[in-house]
Amino acid sequence: MHPIGIFGGTFDPIHYGHLRTAFELTQALRLSEVRFMPAGNPPHRDITVASPELRLQMVRAAIGQQPGFNVDDREMRRAGPSYSVDTLTELRSEMPQRSLCLIVGMDAFLSLPTWHQWQNILTLSHLIVAHRPGWRAPAKGPLGELLVDHGTGRVDDLHESNSGRIFIHAVTQLEISSTEVRKLIATGRDPRYLMPDAVRDIIQQSGCYLQRA
Repeated sequence: MHPIGIFGGTFDPIHYGHLRTAFELTQALRLSEVRFMPAGNPPHRDITVASPELRLQMVRAAIGQQPGFNVDDREMRRAGPSYSVDTLTELRSEMPQRSLCLIVGMDAFLSLPTWHQWQNILTLSHLIVAHRPGWRAPAKGPLGELLVDHGTGRVDDLHESNSGRIFIHAVTQLEISSTEVRKLIATGRDPRYLMPDAVRDIIQQSGCYLQRA
């Protein structure tokens, strides 16, 4: 069975940058599915602007009927901070033999040593780093050593073992950020073409980002 991609984030709001990254990785890595996991209480961010319910609704609307895209709301249902290691531990207990691939951006990867129990991540899953403009993989320090020990350029390695490898993959450079989208909406501008129309409709109907960024 092909690996499962795990794509977490606040998705506040979800946009085409998220969706295109997930789509390209699904094809390039031959993933059976990508599970979008909106964070309920993200530990690395003080507050989300849209409510958990609205963010979950937007993610569901965004993926629509795209084959292989699914929503997993377990982090929103769990009390306390949304730690990746806890989510991966749950998934590993449910799928002991399945290859799991945690998808992160390069900026998140560079902050990996600040994550809760970050040393345990690779015992539970592979780490897929979506390369973004302006970032380079570290060559020194703890992350440089981690790449030497666990890095791979072979997609087959992600299929032949269920965890333990780091794979860096360049994705189409869509310069969209949720922060900038919120700022744009707060000034009264239209986010059309930055996200699916179904997400835009939810934002406009709820007014969740008006005068807030």
